[in-house]
Amino acid sequence: MIHTERAMRTRIAAALAAALLAVLLAGCQGKESVPKGEPPEVRADDKVVVYSSRKEDFVEPLLDKFTQDTGIEVEVLHAGDTAVNRLNEEAASVQADIFVSNDAGSLEYLRLRGVLAPLDDPIDLSAIDPSYRAEDGSWFGISARTRVFIYNKDLIREGEMPKAVWELTDPRWKGQFAITRGGNGSMIAHVSALRTQWGDEKTEEWIRTIKENAGAITEGHSDIRKAVGAGEFKFGLVNNYYFHLQLREPTDNNVGVIYPDQGDGEMGAFVNAAGVGIVAGGPNPGAARKFVEWILASENQLAFVSTSLEVPLDPTLEAPDGARSIDSYNVMDMPLRSLGQVWADSRALIEKAGLDLELK
Repeated sequence: MIHTERAMRTRIAAALAAALLAVLLAGCQGKESVPKGEPPEVRADDKVVVYSSRKEDFVEPLLDKFTQDTGIEVEVLHAGDTAVNRLNEEAASVQADIFVSNDAGSLEYLRLRGVLAPLDDPIDLSAIDPSYRAEDGSWFGISARTRVFIYNKDLIREGEMPKAVWELTDPRWKGQFAITRGGNGSMIAHVSALRTQWGDEKTEEWIRTIKENAGAITEGHSDIRKAVGAGEFKFGLVNNYYFHLQLREPTDNNVGVIYPDQGDGEMGAFVNAAGVGIVAGGPNPGAARKFVEWILASENQLAFVSTSLEVPLDPTLEAPDGARSIDSYNVMDMPLRSLGQVWADSRALIEKAGLDLELK
C-alpha cells in the first residue's frame, strides 16, 4: 500500500510538471507573432487585427485595399494617442496583430518593452534606411513627416519668419503662433528628438517658453493649419503634410512653409516616421506576415502616403505633388530608434515644463 501511494504521488507530480511545462512553452511560443522557419500559413477564415494611432481617414482606404488585394478581412481599432497604452495593457492577453503608428519613438518604446516581435523570416527591408527601422525588423517606417512652420503669406513674409525652432522662444513672437497640446504624438516625438540634441535642461526651457509665447494651444495640427490659413495667427508648428493639405483648401490657402534649422552647422529639421509594428503573440501570425509583405510593395507604400500627403521613406518612390523629397533638406542626424529610450520620459518632461498633455 505504501509503495502504491508513493507511485501514485509520483505519477501525479509528473503529470502536474508536464502540464506546467506545456503552459510555459505555449506562453513562450505565443510571443512569436512571426515565427522562425516556414512562414505561417494563411487560412481561408483568417483576419488581421490592426491597432492604429493614425487618423482614420488616412488608414481606412489602405486597409480596404489590403482586403481587396488579399481577401483577408481587417478588424481595426482607431485608438489615437491611447494605442500605446492599450498595447501595453494587453501584453498578457494579446488582441492585435499589427500596430500602425504615426511615431517611430512609440514603436521603439513598445519594442523595448517586448510588445513587438522580431521579424525572423527573410523579408527584405533594404529599401528602408536603417535609421528608420528597428534593428530586429519588428517595426519599420513607411513615410516621413517633418516638423515645419506653416505661415500665412498675407500676414508675414518668408524673410521675416523664424528660421529655427529655438526662435519660438523670442518674445517678439508672443501671441503670434500656435502649437499643439503636449500629449500630441508629434509633440512628444519632437521633444524626444530635441532632448538628444540639446539635453533636458535646454529642452525644458524651450517647452516652458513656447507655451508662454504661443497664441493658442490646440488639440491637433488640423486646428493650426486652418487657423493660420484663416489669418488668426501668423504661423504655427506642424508636420509638413498639413501645409500641403491647407494648399488644397478652396479658400484660406495662401500659406507658405519653412523647413527649420537649415543653416550651416544647425541641427536640421526633425523627421519622424509613420510605420508598422508587428505585435508579439498576435492571434493571426499568418495574416500579419501577409500584411507586412503587402505593405512593403511599392504601390502600397505609395497608398500609405496618398491620403496624408506624407513623403515616402523609400527614396526610389516619388513624393506627392509639391512635397519635398526627404533627401532635399537637412535633417537631424540620428536613428529614430534612439527616441524609444526617452519616449515615456518625454511626457513627464513636457508636464514638468507646464505644457498640458490634454486640453482642459
